[in-house]
Amino acid sequence: MASSCSSECIKGTIHSGQPKGAEELIHGLNTYVIGNRTNPRGIIVVYSDIFGLGLPNNKLIADAYAATGEYLVYLPDFFKGDAVGLKVADALLPVDATKQSTFAKYSGILANMPTFLMWMTRHKQGPTNQICMDFLGELRRATPASRKIGIVGMCWGGKYAVRAGLESNMVEADGGGVKKPLVDAVVALHPSHLAIPDDVEGLVVPVSYGWGVEDIAVSFKQKGEVEAVHDRAQKAGKKVPDMEHKVYKPGRHGFAVRGNPDDPLERKCLEDSEAQVLAWFNKWL
Repeated sequence: MASSCSSECIKGTIHSGQPKGAEELIHGLNTYVIGNRTNPRGIIVVYSDIFGLGLPNNKLIADAYAATGEYLVYLPDFFKGDAVGLKVADALLPVDATKQSTFAKYSGILANMPTFLMWMTRHKQGPTNQICMDFLGELRRATPASRKIGIVGMCWGGKYAVRAGLESNMVEADGGGVKKPLVDAVVALHPSHLAIPDDVEGLVVPVSYGWGVEDIAVSFKQKGEVEAVHDRAQKAGKKVPDMEHKVYKPGRHGFAVRGNPDDPLERKCLEDSEAQVLAWFNKWL
């Protein structure tokens, strides 16, 4: 059962900092690019939350992955210029939420909800999935066979990051008739709208999940539901790739992207989720 998106999907903190990468056209999508272009050990694709390239946090996260010196990082505009705008983010993502009055908070949510709901109708699963898988298919075909690809998805992007690892999305990459997975490893952090079992059955690559205990948009119960799907598959004799599940406390929705770095607990979630991504890709890419 897919999780529903609530106003919690569009709350959090806008981080400060100057992104160091550049935007380029990559496989048909405007893409923020940063990292090792010469001899990367692998490529990391970032599927962001609903604010896309317009939210500085997303570019700063890509910069953090690239700072290792080992990866070429792509942050594509999977929304094709139609991410939820920073005008909405400014109302719903105050730099310091403690200074925002309750009235301002809820009046901002109410004022912007119609815009957000209209955005949702323009980004239904079918076309959204197609844009992501088409990009990854082109990337896989253009990438040397010796170079691996990982994808990390946060919030909205988490669902499609997981789907990138499905057997049903494999593509022929070298003209030899043999199909390969679109990616070699996946990380999904507080993945919204995850459909269980459809999005997690038939996975052929290792996946690392991050779940927030206090996430009101992605039920913590989904961790157990995903684990149950894979347990049943293993008991039925099916091969299941390596899976890991990390738990974050407090783990409010958006903890890996929009946590408040001035709050010690939220800063730890930000730092630990970044470490989770890099550890998983260091293992599999």
